[in-house]
Amino acid sequence: MKKFFKILIAVVLIGVFIATIYFLYSKSEEKPVVFQTATPMTTDIYKKTVATGSVVPRKEIEVKPQVSGIVDKIYIEAGKMVQKNDKIALVKIIPNMVSLNNAQNRLRQAKISFDNAKVDLDRNKTLKESGVIAAADFQSFELSFNSAKEEYKAAQDNLDLVKKGETSRNSGSTNRLIRSTISGMVLDVPVEEGFSVIEANTMNAGTTVASIADMSDLVFEGNVDESEVGKIKEGMPLILRIGAIEGETFDAILEYISPKGVEEEGAIQFEIKAAVQLKDNQFIRAGYSANADIVLDKRVNVLALSEALLQFDGDSAYVELEVGEQEYEKRYIKTGLSDGINIEILEGVKKEDQLKLWNLSEPIKKND
Repeated sequence: MKKFFKILIAVVLIGVFIATIYFLYSKSEEKPVVFQTATPMTTDIYKKTVATGSVVPRKEIEVKPQVSGIVDKIYIEAGKMVQKNDKIALVKIIPNMVSLNNAQNRLRQAKISFDNAKVDLDRNKTLKESGVIAAADFQSFELSFNSAKEEYKAAQDNLDLVKKGETSRNSGSTNRLIRSTISGMVLDVPVEEGFSVIEANTMNAGTTVASIADMSDLVFEGNVDESEVGKIKEGMPLILRIGAIEGETFDAILEYISPKGVEEEGAIQFEIKAAVQLKDNQFIRAGYSANADIVLDKRVNVLALSEALLQFDGDSAYVELEVGEQEYEKRYIKTGLSDGINIEILEGVKKEDQLKLWNLSEPIKKND
């Protein structure tokens, strides 16, 4: 019995040894390498540079009040369309006490002068009718009365302007009423009813009551690096991609390149502007950030191949053309425009040729 177990153990050990030897041999046996191939294609190739910036209205204005006071009423809200001269807001005048006191004093003095001129006119009118004074002498009293009357009206109007910002005779064209100066969309209304506002003057820019812009005329404003600015010129087409609008591009035409660069983070940047060409029913909100692809050169519907297929011999480019199963020969080619991924082929290969993908990190190994 003991002899049987010894023989069994020996057989098992021998089997394990043989299996180990076979496993190590099969692992050491090198398997044939199979390279993948690809064919040229017909495609469009664009050589581009990229500018970053934002889309803004070409014409955006800030509406400011013509008088200082408190916002009494607001007639519009952001996002609404307005026409030129539409009402924006109404300002309630808060009179200056010194100006108010001066206006009241002026009115009182004008009233005294008017009453005195009226008494003189009435007294001398009786004398004229009795023939005591001549008509020429009476004319001076009549002139004084009319002058005092107009001064009295002017003093009343001045007091109304100081107190209310309007008079009974010009309430329809009062400075209290703020109107739109252009037609467009209201972008922002930074004030609310009850806010204090200041008129624009030589010492102060004034309080902005509303921002209005023509949203049908937009421009892309961006920056181009100094290394690329020499390659672009006015009139070049741009392709805009807006981060907030996925899957859609917008056309634009370059219309301005700044003659002076500005240093930003150690690099010289040149400002550019491009007119955005909107299609029907397209809408872009003001201030969207965008990237612009500036097309420096392009080839349409040309034979091209992936740059992963290229190899180089000095200044010459070549590919490996499949002439048999896993058999390749070197073929020199003439190339054209490249976009960094695909490159135009001018001579050397045809569309149906199978080309070796030589730079695979791990070529496929064929199992027997």
